[in-house]
Amino acid sequence: MKIGQAILIGILIWVLGVFFYLISFGIPFMEDLEKQANIVLFIAVMPLVWLGCHYYYKKDKTTHGFKVGQIMLLTSAALDAIITVPAFVLPNGGSHFSFFTSAGFWVIAFEFIVVAVLYWYIKVFSKHTKKQ
Repeated sequence: MKIGQAILIGILIWVLGVFFYLISFGIPFMEDLEKQANIVLFIAVMPLVWLGCHYYYKKDKTTHGFKVGQIMLLTSAALDAIITVPAFVLPNGGSHFSFFTSAGFWVIAFEFIVVAVLYWYIKVFSKHTKKQ
């Protein structure tokens, strides 16, 4: 497993996810902007993780998608704890506890892992087993 590569991809996914989350506040189409931003992030995470896995599996065909998804998710969660919560949540009266126990966080975390596993089964596992 190429942990460094998975961490770098996790950082890139986090940066782009924060970008889409923040941009969504500038284009209001719902009354509840927080809910709107979470929906935008939910939608953005799917192709971001898919593309991240595509890049990762160019060099490693053996690591299960669950492990790759875990590393990328844990990287993003660590950056949330270090940067997102202090910069955006704490000033608005939230806390690390409220951020990491919110349903929105766990839905997106689950989605992160599911997309990575699906990518592995669809693009890596199926092609790897056909060659053998």
